[in-house]
Amino acid sequence: MQSIELKMEKQDFRTKEAFKTLRTNIEFSGENIRVICVTSCTPNEGKSSVSYELAKSFAQNGKKTILIDADLRKSVMRGRHKKGKVRFGLTNYLVGKVDLDTAICETDIPNFHLLFAGPVPPNPSELLGNTRFQKMVEACRMKYDMVIIDTPPLGSVVDSAIIASRCDGVALVLPAKEVSYKFAADIIDQIKKTGAR
Repeated sequence: MQSIELKMEKQDFRTKEAFKTLRTNIEFSGENIRVICVTSCTPNEGKSSVSYELAKSFAQNGKKTILIDADLRKSVMRGRHKKGKVRFGLTNYLVGKVDLDTAICETDIPNFHLLFAGPVPPNPSELLGNTRFQKMVEACRMKYDMVIIDTPPLGSVVDSAIIASRCDGVALVLPAKEVSYKFAADIIDQIKKTGAR
């Protein structure tokens, strides 16, 4: 297992409370809701920040948590939150170069593990749709209390729908007054078609 130190960013009281509220709402959704996919309609809406802070909030509340960066096309996690070098990621695991434990990073936050995206592959949708990804989700479900999966925007590519079909629920991040009601409703319909809540 790799080991990294995370960059700690100061947050105001309201921001901390907002993530605690989101965490609590997910906890009250049912004890079988343990694998959560986080997506948005378009890029740059804050879904990766929400994924990271939500996973961190679960870990700080005593839940053994893993954050999986499944945005294989345009990951922002790599440079944003870590100090130090990460050799392997999700792509390395999905193509069979390393086992899952080798790809996962232990962080300096207790109970918090991270699986970065890794190198950009030529075929992200195919890798996320293969049985190796499904087995990984099930292995993480057995090993962790909470699995948070950061995915690409569903309004841009189909990857999130593939991932959502393997999850217990989906959190849709929307910026205030920037996405039309119809566009958001279309994205929610796509999520419902995967069978995820």
